Amino acid sequence: MKSPSQIINNIKQTLPEGVSLVAVSKYHPASLIREAYEGGQRIFGESHVQELVQKHEELPKDIEWHFIGHLQTNKVKYIAPFISLIHAVDSDHLLHEIDKQARRCGRTISVLMQVHVAQEETKYGFSPDELLSYMESGAWRAYTNVNICGLMCMATNTSDEVRIASDFERADQLFRKVNAQWKVRSWGMSHDYPIAVQHGSTMVRIGSLIFGNR
Repeated sequence: MKSPSQIINNIKQTLPEGVSLVAVSKYHPASLIREAYEGGQRIFGESHVQELVQKHEELPKDIEWHFIGHLQTNKVKYIAPFISLIHAVDSDHLLHEIDKQARRCGRTISVLMQVHVAQEETKYGFSPDELLSYMESGAWRAYTNVNICGLMCMATNTSDEVRIASDFERADQLFRKVNAQWKVRSWGMSHDYPIAVQHGSTMVRIGSLIFGNR
């Protein structure tokens, strides 16, 4: 049975240059994260604030922590001192709070805007039209301590690869339309990351393939 670090290295060998890997470690113990860390992995993704704060305290301080889940505004203050990237900004209200807490910590926090392209009602995020309108409004310019550096999305949860590819392509087209200065396209997970990479992804979020299901 391969170790997490061996699996990570195997996945990285399949990724094109310029595509980074977020090892999604939510629900998995710090010991497994440390094993992957010792194999060279530095970017880890978590989606529960309390769990993330505890792991940050326990593990090496050069880990680049990404928050990948739905983030409640009242929890931002707990991760603002150390978080590297927040993947799922789905409202102006949340962006305002991240800016406020980043300023309090004397930091600038990088974020991704979450766009909803999946054929499911349960996903969070701006619709493509809402995101275009929001960015065109310029409201985000008031926030001096956040750095919007790209988009994040999830494809429809289906085995239909044509549907998945269509979702990612829609996000990629939106990315190109919204802001020429952005760098990060965060889409693709364990079951669909090869398709995501074919449709512009520069950052894949892989958990169960590396650490197993929990």
